[in-house]
Amino acid sequence: MKTATLKTATLFVATLLLAGCQSTYYSAMEKVGIHKRDIMVDRIEDTQTAQEQAQVQFQSALEQFQSVINFEGGDLEAAYNDLNSEYQDSLAAAERVRGRIASVQSVSDALFDEWEDELNLYKSDSLRRASAQKLKDTRRQYQRMMVSLEKSEQRMQPVLDAFQDQVLYLKHNLNARAISALKGEFNTIKADIDRLISDMQVSIDQSRQFIQALKQP
Repeated sequence: MKTATLKTATLFVATLLLAGCQSTYYSAMEKVGIHKRDIMVDRIEDTQTAQEQAQVQFQSALEQFQSVINFEGGDLEAAYNDLNSEYQDSLAAAERVRGRIASVQSVSDALFDEWEDELNLYKSDSLRRASAQKLKDTRRQYQRMMVSLEKSEQRMQPVLDAFQDQVLYLKHNLNARAISALKGEFNTIKADIDRLISDMQVSIDQSRQFIQALKQP
């Protein structure tokens, strides 16, 4: 869970380093007592939040698509506008998830590189071995989490592509025949979204397990 200290420090350092590189950012954060491990946890939690929001958004888009194919009269252009709005919101939600995952990868690479380099600084063989084993275990757990995150990320694009097709088709065919044509696509899109939401939940659960393991001594 994020702390007020981490939030405050992050805002402060980010303000100072708007044009700076990541290594400078991490160094500045460490000077105020926030280490790469803390930043990693914070970014994983941000990714969880982005995924949870994306789950809600994709479900909302599916419901809007269903309302369109069940259209029984009224303002068809308004129905199209609502569907297009849901599609645009889904694009934005997917982009947030991708950005969060990339930020996790960035700090994780920096953390693991630093951890490995610092193994050479130990004078005690037993402590070096213990730290090396912890690094190995953490990397393995991290890779498991990333595989799950990347799987759910990759499922987003086919869903977005399918939605784009429906929105584009409806845009230029605002009539009952177009609605009928879209009905044949609903079950496939629903199945894809159901899988996407399920995969996202798996990756959320995996990331929670990773954070728990990371916090263990």
